[in-house]
Amino acid sequence: MPSDAEIENVAEIEKHKNTALARDSGTTAGASETDLSRRAFLKETIAGGAALIAVQSRAAAVTQQFGGSAKPPSRTQGGELIDLNIRDASELVRQRKVSPVELTHACLAQIEKLNPTLNAFITVTAESAVAEARAAETEIHRGKWRGPLHGIPIALKDLFDTAGVRTTAGSGVFKDRVPTEDAEVVRRLKAAGAVFLGKTNMHEFAFGGSSLVTYFGGVHNPWERAHIAGGSSGGSAAAVAGRLCYGALGSDTAGSIRQPAAFCGIVGLKPTYGLVSARGVIPLSWSLDHVGPLARTVGDVTLLLQAIAGYDPEDTASVSMKIPDYTAALRMSTAPFRLGIAREFFFESLDPEIERAMNQALPVLAKLTAGIKDVAISASTQEQLRSTVRLAEAYAYHAKMMAATPGLYQPETLARLRPGADVDTVTYIQARRELEHTRRTIGQIFQTVDLLITPTSPILPPAIAEFPGDRNGSVDFVNRNIRNTSPFDVYGWPTISVPCGFSSSGLPIGIQISGALGQDAAVLQLAHAYEQATDWHTRKPLGIG
Repeated sequence: MPSDAEIENVAEIEKHKNTALARDSGTTAGASETDLSRRAFLKETIAGGAALIAVQSRAAAVTQQFGGSAKPPSRTQGGELIDLNIRDASELVRQRKVSPVELTHACLAQIEKLNPTLNAFITVTAESAVAEARAAETEIHRGKWRGPLHGIPIALKDLFDTAGVRTTAGSGVFKDRVPTEDAEVVRRLKAAGAVFLGKTNMHEFAFGGSSLVTYFGGVHNPWERAHIAGGSSGGSAAAVAGRLCYGALGSDTAGSIRQPAAFCGIVGLKPTYGLVSARGVIPLSWSLDHVGPLARTVGDVTLLLQAIAGYDPEDTASVSMKIPDYTAALRMSTAPFRLGIAREFFFESLDPEIERAMNQALPVLAKLTAGIKDVAISASTQEQLRSTVRLAEAYAYHAKMMAATPGLYQPETLARLRPGADVDTVTYIQARRELEHTRRTIGQIFQTVDLLITPTSPILPPAIAEFPGDRNGSVDFVNRNIRNTSPFDVYGWPTISVPCGFSSSGLPIGIQISGALGQDAAVLQLAHAYEQATDWHTRKPLGIG
């Protein structure tokens, strides 16, 4: 059972609540007051933090921990530990050149340094993370390496149930909720040997795209602290981009993995609907919720997907399908792929800098494949369908809690949930039937193309100052923010956002690659090829170490 210090959130709950407005305005006048026992532990275990993080200076410790034969990685192999991707860190761990304990200490030091301003984590499980890392170290030393996630520190969006560790969904309603069982994906990650650093901040109950509407104060973008990180998986995206963890899990009902990934300059995958279990995940809309990974490279996202994908007989939405070797797919040629560009709807009213980035990305993709052609897809009618289903299902989950404790919800969330009472049975059933029909028929577009290319978002990440009243944002922001992502939650297609450029002010831009149901490997394959043909994924925010 985790200690009391682990169950406490990174800053005092009431202080988060009372100072959220000041903090979300983009000011950084002092870190939030952290739990004293946790801070004391971190300071003790991360003493000499630079020595723990800097790869060159750990030779003696590493050699002692791994039997005297290992050599520390050089700076040319990744510089500081926090800059390693999962694949490279995993290989060093497997070869016993780097310890999982070192990786964990490096992440905890980064959390200690940056979380007061990014506010990416709600709960940091420092003590149990170090214990898990030591257990992984022992297993690996005994020759029991479990695979590429063994000993790798990751984070979980705070709507994945974790036995014995508070799971809040970013809400005061669940501020004291401690599950007794792990979500299925958490169980699978534990089996893979991953180390859990804690639970990341999020838009309350995943019902929004700013990650400002949260009981624990809004999330800030690592590339520009005065801008939003996106949502609802904003904390996961900010934590990955800020090198607070090596990867994270998020959820996506209208774009909540891909949009923050684009806003934070990382990779975010929404897998095929039903490929990854959602059992033990606090729902927004059962018919639309997808669980997926966020990381700094396509290869890392692939490793995470490999661990969590697969049929779950206890999840009613889970679909039994063959799980390929996703990593092997990355090595296959993309030359045969036929690409489709859905200019109508998806390319309309783009920010000029996003349009420029797309115009630069498309020729690169054309060279990697058999070519690009324009295609038409009826996306404009999907938002009303998705909105109806989501609203009815969200209300069904929250109705009793709203009646019992309305004051524990953020006012913006309550205002969004209550109209669900007006969705009658006939309207919901008709919408649900249309959703199933759409998923069965919309895939006909892949008779002439293999993959679809669109911008992830038509807008750049807005400044937090643009959310002075309703922290969900203006009607224009809400509509445009998820315009390019939400149709794919209706379709259920696998869809990934990959970095494809930056604005003149240094804000990240993402490109979206989508495939037919079950074609997650093809989506990853092209995303990886594009990533390797560019250098966008190699850049990192200033001031994060």
